[in-house]
Amino acid sequence: MPSTVICVWLDVPLRGAFSYLHDAPLPSGQRVLVPFGNRQMCGVVDNSVTPDTIAPEKLKPVLQVFDALPPLPESLLAQVRFAARYYLHPQGQALFTALPTMLREPRDVRLPDRACYQLSAQGLAQPPAARSTAKLALWQALHEPQDRDALRKVHAQAAAYLKAGLASGDIAEVPWQAPELQVAGELALNAEQQLAVDSVAASLDGFAPFLLHGITGSGKTEVYLQLIARVLAAGRQVLVVIPEINLTPQLIDRFARRFPATKIVCLHSNLADGERLEGWCDGWLGRAGIVIGTRLAVFTPLPRLGLVIVDEEHDGSFKQQDGLRYHARDLAVWRAHTAGVPVLLGSATPSLETVANAEAGRYRKLVLNQRAHGSASLPQVGLVDIRRQKLVEGLAAPVLEVLQQTLERRELSLVFINRRGYSPVLACTGCGWTSVCKHCSARMVLHLSARQLRCHHCGACERIPLQCPSCGNPDVQPLGEGTQRLESALQRMLPEARILRIDRDSTSSKAAWDAIYQRVHAGEVDILVGTQMLAKGHDFGALSLVTVLGSDGGLYSADFRAGERLFAQLMQVAGRAGRAGVPGRVLVQTQWPEHPLYQALQRHDFDGYAAAMLQERREAGFPPAGFQVLLRADAPAYADAETFLNSLLAQLGELPAGLNMFGPAPALMVRLAGRERAQLTFEAEQRAVLHGWLRAQLPLIEQLARKAARGMRWSLDVDPLEM
Repeated sequence: MPSTVICVWLDVPLRGAFSYLHDAPLPSGQRVLVPFGNRQMCGVVDNSVTPDTIAPEKLKPVLQVFDALPPLPESLLAQVRFAARYYLHPQGQALFTALPTMLREPRDVRLPDRACYQLSAQGLAQPPAARSTAKLALWQALHEPQDRDALRKVHAQAAAYLKAGLASGDIAEVPWQAPELQVAGELALNAEQQLAVDSVAASLDGFAPFLLHGITGSGKTEVYLQLIARVLAAGRQVLVVIPEINLTPQLIDRFARRFPATKIVCLHSNLADGERLEGWCDGWLGRAGIVIGTRLAVFTPLPRLGLVIVDEEHDGSFKQQDGLRYHARDLAVWRAHTAGVPVLLGSATPSLETVANAEAGRYRKLVLNQRAHGSASLPQVGLVDIRRQKLVEGLAAPVLEVLQQTLERRELSLVFINRRGYSPVLACTGCGWTSVCKHCSARMVLHLSARQLRCHHCGACERIPLQCPSCGNPDVQPLGEGTQRLESALQRMLPEARILRIDRDSTSSKAAWDAIYQRVHAGEVDILVGTQMLAKGHDFGALSLVTVLGSDGGLYSADFRAGERLFAQLMQVAGRAGRAGVPGRVLVQTQWPEHPLYQALQRHDFDGYAAAMLQERREAGFPPAGFQVLLRADAPAYADAETFLNSLLAQLGELPAGLNMFGPAPALMVRLAGRERAQLTFEAEQRAVLHGWLRAQLPLIEQLARKAARGMRWSLDVDPLEM
């Protein structure tokens, strides 16, 4: 009869670990199969948890120990404990969020053969006949340790050759060892870049947080690469966290060319489950020297971690918006701190949180004010006042004229509008009906090529109506412009131009970005039409003109972060122009050319505008001057969500000094995917006050949630980015 009580975390919305029996102690991090109700689930052992005081005869036994892989490392369990505590989330769910999908499943997992092979003394003495080119190439490769993947790249016959060699004794299995570091194609650094590299390199033996504030095109990536070379030379690993999947191909290619012998792992949500597990394990087991990935990669265990880099650290996609609502940038800083290594946060437009940390001396600020190409300079920014202009398909006459001139010079242009689809709304000219989503507080976007109306929030699709659903009027018209409409309009107005649209609809496949880069760099494109996907880290060297349409909407938002996001987005997209010696120009269509945001954009004055925004935040008590947590409730009916929050208010009692509460109030988008959303906002100047008080209220919140209306759900969002 099993007699050892062990504590196991499960992927369930409960805050405690569960006790089970086993016939011997198990190490922390061990994956096991356990019964839970009428299910069998994967669990993870954690010996740091005190078992429940339950009589052993009432406990169920562990059904199976999954031992094909080693136990999960303590560093990962510690990171999850911190994340669960900070983000006020059940630790079991937090742990399984951090794991690749296949490690969450209730089954053992075996990786493909990762063994290394090398010629034995017998094999070295017996080279194949010179006429057998395939065998000769494999024999030559096996003078050094090689795994199966590397041998397949040498020749397709690798599997048969390896099988025969192992049987004859000509080939032996050997321990894996990292290949000798190779560094190719380092570029000469300017003085600012060299200072940045030297400053971080001098701190490689301990925790040190740095902000690398470099203007667009200033060569931040080259700084990363030269620092990575030093870390790899010391036998350590590097974690690079990036905001978007579409940045990955360009980065991977550049990293692979610089470090041709280093195993580089790429982790993002477009990978198949097996690919992600293999890459994650290559990092965990020490085979990968560099791990590059989007936000979930921040949990990848790396036993020899030497440096953490967060590129485009300001980007909102680092914040997870459901489940464990973590911020990958902040977890990256925590992880570097606990590992005792530097963390480098890079951006041309740092978040106000990071700017405030640098001002307070918590981060050391490194500045790159020069573009990496000696002849390159920041683009000239012009504002096109459209208040008295007649727009043709959303384009002002001066903008269309400059596009024509740029086309005649055979230079590349970008037309930027942050709305995909053909038109943001379909409307009736008779009764005023508009194409509103039935499931969200949003309009459905017209996608003409697919002959659909689509909601970009919940994914709902409808056919385009032949007549107004409200009054029967056949005259329904698209209002406003999206990327598809602009693409079509430009093809009519500039018929000689080769136009390429880049948005989520045109880049859905894995190979799409590779094809885009090939076309652009081959000079096969005259005008790019794209959304915010093009504002993040892409380098189109020949781009000389950027035109921005429809940006004024960001000035009207009720979200206090809207101005920060808009300014960062415009500075980023403007920075795509003039990066390779070709003079750059930016034209922004606006009804508010006198607005301070646009005036600062013209001056490329990030520091000045950031200082003004920080002062506004301090006066209002908004982050980073204070701290926020949202308690959200959603239900099929708004009244049920609001009732839950009001019942909580009635029992919370007096708030501690220094803590403020607002609401219940509707979310900015009150209806999403068929559910109505209400929220309470908690604010405090001291993080410890806010978190400590809310942590103490969790039992009450959970008790009231169990009594709430059927279908009501709740969540806590710590440090929210969306209201």
